[in-house]
Amino acid sequence: MRHRWTATTIGIVLIAVMLFPVYWMINASLQPAGTTLQGSWIPFPLDVSGYATAIADQGRNLLTSLVVATGSVVVCLLVAAPAAYGLAQFRIRGSNAVVFGILITQMIPGIVIANALYSVYNDLGLLNSVPGLILADATLGIPFSILIIRAFMQGIPREIVEAGRVDGAGHFRVFRSVIVPVSANALITAGLFTFLFAWSDFLFALTLTTNETVRPITLGIYQYIGAHTNQWNAIMATTVLASIPAAVLLVVAQRYVAAGATGGAVK
Repeated sequence: MRHRWTATTIGIVLIAVMLFPVYWMINASLQPAGTTLQGSWIPFPLDVSGYATAIADQGRNLLTSLVVATGSVVVCLLVAAPAAYGLAQFRIRGSNAVVFGILITQMIPGIVIANALYSVYNDLGLLNSVPGLILADATLGIPFSILIIRAFMQGIPREIVEAGRVDGAGHFRVFRSVIVPVSANALITAGLFTFLFAWSDFLFALTLTTNETVRPITLGIYQYIGAHTNQWNAIMATTVLASIPAAVLLVVAQRYVAAGATGGAVK
């Protein structure tokens, strides 16, 4: 019994330490403008002027990030799901080498990819564009999604695919009507992580945008700090607003993520 209380106390202390930056972020966002050093531990009376300033200054950047992250998820799933299905269910010569190559791409530093994309984007006219950022962020999500979805699809019995083929369905019909519904957990998991990759991306945003035409929220916060160092309530309010979509998605998709991440490990 004593050990249980000790473990509980240690757990509470660790959680409190980890959540303290979140508390201070929310606390500072609800206080009047000024440095955080002048702020109190409890935001009373509440001051929401920071949120009004944040929405006015960063609302467009939040919308840009939402469009880029959603577009990256769509592109990623359109590419990764069929690729994973082919690698999991068909006997393709060299498929193991392809999977190994996909795994290697996960080890390439992002700055290498960003520099390479800059030259290509400059030639294709994709710099400072939403489609350019969508494709760039999708390059991070596609290899990861292929590995996650393939691991899940390897656990799908071949009899299900063969039953669809016997009923006269083609490969595309089987994939769309049988495989995709069965693999919903893995698809949601891959889509969620791709959204988080794109939503928190800073490197591609900094490299592939050279003006204010397209500016995701991560780059907006970075430049916001330099321009408004005396308005920390607005900066913290922006970070709170930027954290809401990711937090909501994680809470909503929590059970799908658990099933999708472990589905490939249990056959």
